Amino acid sequence: MTPVTSFSGKTVALFGLGGSGLVTALALKEGGCHVVACDDNPAKMADASAKGIETADLRDADWSRFEALILSPGVPLTHPEPHWSAKLARQAGIEIIGDIELFCRERAKVAPDAPFVAITGTNGKSTTTALISHILREAGYDVQMGGNIGTAILSLEPPSDERVHVIECSSFQIDLAPSLAPSIGVMLNVSPDHLDRHGTMENYAAIKERLVAKAEKAVVGADDEASRAIIARRSASGADAVRVGLADREPGSVFADGQTIVSNAEGHPVEVASLEGIGSLRGDHNAQNAAAAVAVALLLSVDVPTIQRALKSFPGLPHRMEEVAQRGETLFINDSKATNADSTEKALKSFDGILWILGGKAKEGGIESLRPYFAKIRKAYLIGAASDEFARTLGDTVPYEFCGTLDKAVEQAAQDAAARDDESVVLLSPACASYDQYPNFEVRGNHFRDLVRALPGINPTMGA
Repeated sequence: MTPVTSFSGKTVALFGLGGSGLVTALALKEGGCHVVACDDNPAKMADASAKGIETADLRDADWSRFEALILSPGVPLTHPEPHWSAKLARQAGIEIIGDIELFCRERAKVAPDAPFVAITGTNGKSTTTALISHILREAGYDVQMGGNIGTAILSLEPPSDERVHVIECSSFQIDLAPSLAPSIGVMLNVSPDHLDRHGTMENYAAIKERLVAKAEKAVVGADDEASRAIIARRSASGADAVRVGLADREPGSVFADGQTIVSNAEGHPVEVASLEGIGSLRGDHNAQNAAAAVAVALLLSVDVPTIQRALKSFPGLPHRMEEVAQRGETLFINDSKATNADSTEKALKSFDGILWILGGKAKEGGIESLRPYFAKIRKAYLIGAASDEFARTLGDTVPYEFCGTLDKAVEQAAQDAAARDDESVVLLSPACASYDQYPNFEVRGNHFRDLVRALPGINPTMGA
């Protein structure tokens, strides 16, 4: 744990005890702060109280005693309207911050030169965070990985000059971190997302830009207009950025040329690594992620042989085009994290001969945007609440079968694959939220993995 000493001897309010919230309360207490915590869930309040944290209904509190409100990133700060706790904090004239900000203040206080790599982007940030961490561990670094990727930042070891923190940051977390100034900031891409929480695309992009605005060094994607504008503004302020992606091959870039990552940092292109045959890094989107990770590794003086070795041994992340198993010529892929059409597009672009399992609770727009990839799909297996809607979209273009549940879909897709004598990919990429049948995409993906590994003749060495 990282004790937070910046509020030592003071009292703060904290709202949100799920996920990182309880860790934050305990880290503040460990640093000498008096925390008064609140949550809409009485069970979470009781758990915090049992761990020695004072709990109370903050609506009835005397806000003049609080130095700050520590807000969970899942709680609305501005849109669609501020949470009641944020309104009370503003009325009291106190700052509203989150756990990333508390880490930044602790780093500035105890180890201002401690290596700190922060990663954001609309897509790819979890894979890039994990890949950077993997490369740095292979290079011998003491790596602490956390943030939005699932491990609360304050549960990690404290910042020091001898370890590097690699932290994924969501837009919600950045919005609560006004002093965020990493030693290396990574901005992968910007496309419309979370507009219900940020109001407009312009506001969303501006929040994302904060991660690199005060970074000592920056790595920024150059394949979308919003990110290129961020590069231009950083350059105009006198701060350069390493540009990454597929399109920008000018001096000062690290780019993916097909399956090859090339550094053109000084105007002399040098091949750094190959992604050939690395299943965990298939597709153009993962080539972009890899280019960003390689750029960070080069900035931290990791040698080229170590980078290549680390890329080859990268296991990938669960539920993100995860190779679960193989049976004969059939590959089984768990892409349960694909909860919308944009995410599923990346998987459909990466494979051929697809037996596609999809469905769940549909997002706005359904799968209409995936029509250009229908020719790659041999058959679709529909599950969950979106089945009728998706069947209408598939129409006469893609053969489909109503399966209802995932177990039936896996069974039927495996049978159809076994009846063929060529390469096939059984792909769970639902293009939907899981909430109609599963509590989250992780549970859905774990169920798929269990179902596949229970099939007869499965190669047990993959995905173990």
